[in-house]
Amino acid sequence: MFWDDLTSGDWIRTMGRTVTETDLVQFCNLTWLTEELFTNIADSEHRAIKGRVVPGALVYSFAEGLMLPFMQRTGLAFLEAGLNVHAPTFVGDTIHVECEVAELRPASSPERGLSRTRNHVINDRGETVMTYSPLRLMRRRARSTGR
Repeated sequence: MFWDDLTSGDWIRTMGRTVTETDLVQFCNLTWLTEELFTNIADSEHRAIKGRVVPGALVYSFAEGLMLPFMQRTGLAFLEAGLNVHAPTFVGDTIHVECEVAELRPASSPERGLSRTRNHVINDRGETVMTYSPLRLMRRRARSTGR
């Protein structure tokens, strides 16, 4: 999708992705997020959050990966985002992203545009577990020069 293909108010829904135990272990090892909440299941019954919870950073990373097919070759830069975690995500949850185009404006270069979306990460129980609103620099469609 190019910037020109978007209209404010449009919605995009991604495919789903199930979070596995392997995903959790590999993500924690890769990022060094070795907090016991994510790595120690022996004492989990005494915690406020029951179950095999995964880091919000993993959920966010998966959400961005789910969005990638819509930005392949047209996304130029991720500029900033506000992010809120609303509920825990657990091993075994299947998440998808529902993305609303919130703002579009031309960039200083005519070949580029800025887009802000409101991304809702939703689990298979219909719960919104995370929201974030990235501002991205995107490629515009090539304009005809009349030659």
